Amino acid sequence: MSADLRWTRRDFLSTAAIGLVGFAGRGGSAGADERLAYVGTYTTDGRSDGIHRLRLDTASGALRLDGLAAKAANPSYLTLHPNGRVLYAVNEISTFAGQPTGSVSAFAITRATGALTLLNQEASQGDSPCYVSVDHTGTVVLVANYGSGSIATIPVRQDGRLRTARRVVQHAGKGADPVRQTAPHAHCILADPGNKFVLAVDLGIDALLTYRFDARTAAIEVITPGAATKAGAGPRHLTFHPNGRFAYVVNELDSTVATYRYDGEHGTLDEVQVTAASPGGTVTPNHPADVHVARSGRFLYLSNRGDDTIAVFAIDASSGQLSPVQQISSGGKWPRNFTLDPSGRFLVAANQRSDSIASFRIDAESGRLTPTGSAVTVANPVCVLFR
Repeated sequence: MSADLRWTRRDFLSTAAIGLVGFAGRGGSAGADERLAYVGTYTTDGRSDGIHRLRLDTASGALRLDGLAAKAANPSYLTLHPNGRVLYAVNEISTFAGQPTGSVSAFAITRATGALTLLNQEASQGDSPCYVSVDHTGTVVLVANYGSGSIATIPVRQDGRLRTARRVVQHAGKGADPVRQTAPHAHCILADPGNKFVLAVDLGIDALLTYRFDARTAAIEVITPGAATKAGAGPRHLTFHPNGRFAYVVNELDSTVATYRYDGEHGTLDEVQVTAASPGGTVTPNHPADVHVARSGRFLYLSNRGDDTIAVFAIDASSGQLSPVQQISSGGKWPRNFTLDPSGRFLVAANQRSDSIASFRIDAESGRLTPTGSAVTVANPVCVLFR
């Protein structure tokens, strides 16, 4: 293993201990040098009440909690409306309004405080929704229902409230894994950069499904055959390169990340590379979870659960292919989700099983991460979203 790919949790924790001493006395009001983020959590065990506010010091990368933004049931994944004034959260539950379905909640954001006010809720039309996004026009919310293996389009009113789901598509089939792939499990859904297609990732059937999309009507029409991953790969999350020509899919079950060439005119994906998600790791099994590309388009980041690391890859500008740069402790256990702050200078990781959120400084030239030494405690953190 190269020096760049070595990591130790002890190194991270010793750095974090030093940083927390210097940050413990900070006051509770928001400052001009802070950026607001929201933290989605699991609430089933009663240790969290919903969505929390988190503040990032834009100079040091230090974190502090700023109270509960809104009560909600299992708000496990969050997204913003393009206008920045409304937040949407899936409620990862199995029963809503007496029906066998999860739900999606719409919240108005109070600009001054970051408080969230519930606008309304609508059924996700499927069990245990785990992912939500908004199309680029802000007129349609897209939701993936993991439990039932279905996706839905939900029109958005002008004030950000949700209408009843317009279109529901039930995936079918199974995969090679006898435990995790006995049925479809939709895990990610988002509009492509041109807003002409919607792509859905299904972990249960090893499929990347492309749908022709009409934002005016919230209609989607499947394009056959879509793209299949290696049997048993378990595709989980997809993200696009800023240039729109490449897409990256993290595969949870075989611990890989795949690079695809994307054709925005036809909505097709062509695989060009599959590489280990944890190139410097030693823990088996390892289950990668989240993936993001830097705004510069030069680096890709992904989280590994098992190794409990964030892996950094350099992106080749012409081919989109990846080469490993660094692998570093996520500062806790089971990094379910992470995000890059809008400035591109910091990465914030949500470590679900250690009830912790940690921040890292990003080197713009190398893409490498350095712990800031700051971490906060939040019960069952699942998603971090900057406003």
